[in-house]
Amino acid sequence: MNARNTISFVVLLIGAAGSWYLARTLQSDDVEQHENQLLQSGFYLKSARIFGTAVDGQLLYEIEAEYAEQQGDEEVEFQNVEINYTTETDVPWTLKADKAQIKNDREVIKLIGHVVASSSEGFSGDVTEIRTPYLELEPDDFRARTDRRVQIRIGARSITAIGMLALLQTNQLHLKSNVSGKFVP
Repeated sequence: MNARNTISFVVLLIGAAGSWYLARTLQSDDVEQHENQLLQSGFYLKSARIFGTAVDGQLLYEIEAEYAEQQGDEEVEFQNVEINYTTETDVPWTLKADKAQIKNDREVIKLIGHVVASSSEGFSGDVTEIRTPYLELEPDDFRARTDRRVQIRIGARSITAIGMLALLQTNQLHLKSNVSGKFVP
């Protein structure tokens, strides 16, 4: 082996050692960063069923969703969600939405995207359906409210308005403004 080959071999050896060291250092940083992201992201559930209870422990409602994920420390977000009250509450309403958000205090459930609240025991014995893009549900107080446009169908009748408060346990609707409707006998 001559001097030129020896120098080339040493340079290649130093280059290989340097690239190995550099790759190992960068890889450990990526792994640590990925592990930290996993730890910070919280939990997720597929085909989730969550139960809501009153202060006394009585079961009030059930949330079913295709997917649920913890967002930070204070909020859980659900995808393709359905909320049903239990028969003990005498609230015959089912609420569905593309997405729902619940904070840790569980006082308000925000329903977002294609929100539909329906009851087969609605007003005048007809199926009642409320549609809106956004609805805030206070599940413990059986209230639903929005400041957005709502469309209400009661059988063949239809009413639209901006803003609404629904008292689900007593089947009362309070419409806020721009109320217009179509009533067919």
